[in-house]
Amino acid sequence: MAKIWVFAEMVGDQVSQISLEILTGARELGGELEAVVLDPQARSATAVLGEYGATTIYLGSDSQYRDHVAQPHATAVAALISAYHPDLLLFGATYEGRDICGRLSAQLGLTVVANVTALNHSDDGFTAASSIFGATQNVTTLVQGPTPCILVRPKSFTAQSSGGGAPRVVEVALPPGSPLGARRIESVVAPVSGPKLEDARVVVSGGRGLQEPANFHLVEEVAELLHGAVGASRAVVDAGWVAYSRQVGQTGKTVKPDVYLACGISGAMQHTVGMKGAAHIVAINKDRDAPIFKLSDLGIVGDALKVLPALSAELRARGVT
Repeated sequence: MAKIWVFAEMVGDQVSQISLEILTGARELGGELEAVVLDPQARSATAVLGEYGATTIYLGSDSQYRDHVAQPHATAVAALISAYHPDLLLFGATYEGRDICGRLSAQLGLTVVANVTALNHSDDGFTAASSIFGATQNVTTLVQGPTPCILVRPKSFTAQSSGGGAPRVVEVALPPGSPLGARRIESVVAPVSGPKLEDARVVVSGGRGLQEPANFHLVEEVAELLHGAVGASRAVVDAGWVAYSRQVGQTGKTVKPDVYLACGISGAMQHTVGMKGAAHIVAINKDRDAPIFKLSDLGIVGDALKVLPALSAELRARGVT
C-alpha cells in the first residue's frame, strides 16, 4: 500500500485551507495518508488533520520553524524521508511549499512536478495533471523516482472532512546542528475588508479596460454591494493600480467562487487559469472578440466604465446593500 504524505502548513494556530484541500484530494489516491506539520502551533492541528484523513502526523513544534524561512523545514523533512521513505509527498503551491520543495529536490535529488491540478493512481504509478508554458498547455505526467514531490495549485480540490478519528502522533525533533538559513525578522499582515479573495463566494475583478487606477473604485463598489471580494488582472497589478494580493491568475491567486465578474479583462491565459473554476462567469468587455467571452456564462459587450455604474445603480434600486 502506497504511503502518501501531505505537508500541512499553518496559518496562526489553524491548518491552511490549501492543506485541507490537498488532504481531500489525496484520499482519492488510496493508500496510507499521513501528514507532516512543522510549526510552533503544530499541536493544535492534530484533530483537524485526523478529521481530514491523516492517520499519522509527524509533528515538530520547534520555534525555529517560525523564526526561519524554509531551511529548517527542509532539513527536518529530508530526515523524515530518509527514515520512513514515503511514496509521494504533496505540497501546496504556496511560497512556503515551493521553497521547501525546491530545497528538498536539490538536497535529495527528488523529482518535482509543479502547478498540479489533478492526481491519479494506477498500476503504473502516480500521475499528475499540470499546466505548462504559461498555462497554454496541459500535460499529464507519470511521476516516478523515490519520493517525488508534487506542488498542488489552490482550489484544485474542494476541502471536505472524512470524519476521521484521532491520528497517531510522531514527535519530530529538528536535527542537531541543522542549518537555519534566512531569519524572519518581521511579519506584516495587510489590513483587508470583506471576505478573503481566495474564499469569497463572489469575486469582482478589474483589468486594463478600466483605463486608469482612479476608475477602480467602480469595481470596489460592485464588490461591496455583492458582499464579494475585489480581484485584479496581472496587468493592473504590474501597473501599480492595486496591491499584488488582489491578483488573480497563474502568478497570483486561484479563486473558485460561485460568481466571478470580469470587468475590462481580456481573458489572457495567465488570468483565466486562476478563475476558470468559478461556477458562473460574467464578463464585461467592449471587444466582442475578447477571449474572456469563450469562458463566460454571461457576456456583456460594453464599456465597463458605463456598465459598472449602471449595475451599481440597479443593485441599489433592488435594495441590495
